[in-house]
Amino acid sequence: MEMYRSFPRRSCQCNLGYQGNDQRSLLAIHGGGVSKLMMVGLTWRNVSDGIFKVGSIGDIAVSESDPNVVYVGTGEHAIRGVMTSYGDGVYKSVDGGKTWKNIGLQNTRHISDVVIHPNNPDIVYVAAQGTAHGPNPDRGIFKSTDGGQTWRKVLFVNDSTGASSLSMDMKNPRILYAATWQHRRYPWKVESGGPGCAIWKSNDGGETWKKINDGLPAQMGKIGVSVSRANPDRVFAIVEAEKSKAGLYRSDDGGMSWTLMSNDQLITSRSWYYMEVFADPK
Repeated sequence: MEMYRSFPRRSCQCNLGYQGNDQRSLLAIHGGGVSKLMMVGLTWRNVSDGIFKVGSIGDIAVSESDPNVVYVGTGEHAIRGVMTSYGDGVYKSVDGGKTWKNIGLQNTRHISDVVIHPNNPDIVYVAAQGTAHGPNPDRGIFKSTDGGQTWRKVLFVNDSTGASSLSMDMKNPRILYAATWQHRRYPWKVESGGPGCAIWKSNDGGETWKKINDGLPAQMGKIGVSVSRANPDRVFAIVEAEKSKAGLYRSDDGGMSWTLMSNDQLITSRSWYYMEVFADPK
């Protein structure tokens, strides 16, 4: 089994992926590039230094249909005051991390999620938050159908709103859920929230999108979204909002309506930093 993992320094965020039956693994660190596991966790060797132009990593994804194909989105998405440097787009490996190539989206700066079609490693989606400190148009959801040779922006709200989360229905990969986040990082504060914050659904592989916010707070900040692989009608969302309405929401009808399941403040504290949710695959 090969494992790919991404987490930032000074935090507990992790992103995991698995490859084949080999026990070698890759580790992607938000502030330290990509390393390869040599002996089942005992030793690690960096495989990105000298290749990646940045060390800041946002997400890493492994193709289920061809585990040698790995995509890495650079630029961590937790906009902390001590955040690492911004990213320079997406890197791809077709040999399990031995070699890498930058395949574009250099101006997205901060990437929150990378999602690969379960049956076609050439179809890949990138959720880009965009620059943290000012407006820019290179944010939203990007799609490639040729393995990253070309990209199309398929969901865009405005130049101050990026995509904070993206989840694919792995039983029907035409269905995707995306969360958009209007935000700005200043040296002394974070602005989080605005009319750009919403959850969106696509039924046609990301070509068109529709807001699905029935039951969610009218005013939201950062949002994380995850669709259940065991039951694709069930979708979870972790939502930043005013205290009485912030928390974990659940939909049992594919996002058409939402119900607040938990208002525990522990799961929404430091929401500009965390706000991620992961549905158990089974």
